[in-house]
Amino acid sequence: MPQTKTTTILGIDPGYAITGYAIVDIINNKISTRTYGTIQTSAKEPFPDRLLFLKKNLEKIILKYLPQELAIENIYFSNNAKTAIHVGEARGVILITAMEKKIHITNYTPLQIKQAVTGHGGADKKQIQKMMQIIFSLKEIPQPDDAADALAVAYCGAHTFNTYNAWQHA
Repeated sequence: MPQTKTTTILGIDPGYAITGYAIVDIINNKISTRTYGTIQTSAKEPFPDRLLFLKKNLEKIILKYLPQELAIENIYFSNNAKTAIHVGEARGVILITAMEKKIHITNYTPLQIKQAVTGHGGADKKQIQKMMQIIFSLKEIPQPDDAADALAVAYCGAHTFNTYNAWQHA
């Protein structure tokens, strides 16, 4: 009987107010979703407390699902430097948390993610949500869009992981 090979990927759409996450499994080269959602912090809390809340909740997700891979979106901001800095700091917390748990990290640009999901880099949020519903055979469009984006990041990571492994073992 052939041995089942499973790889679990944690996809992250980084943010400090809302961080989207998704857990997908690759089982014998087939991709399926296990869960997705968001980690939301309160604007009423001091910023360092928000980062700590993000870290603790991310650790719970990692301990529950034991991903081997982290696929994370690179940040891209063209107009608000303060927001970009805060998201960058949250992204740093996410990366350190993954490193502490010995999870392999792969970064993806928004363009790479959109191309993997829709075939073109100009996709909007609604197109990403609809494609995630179709690809993962979800009953409803994943909400909020941060969770759908995390699914897209995880899908991009899974697609890249499968392509790499197929190439390595050819």
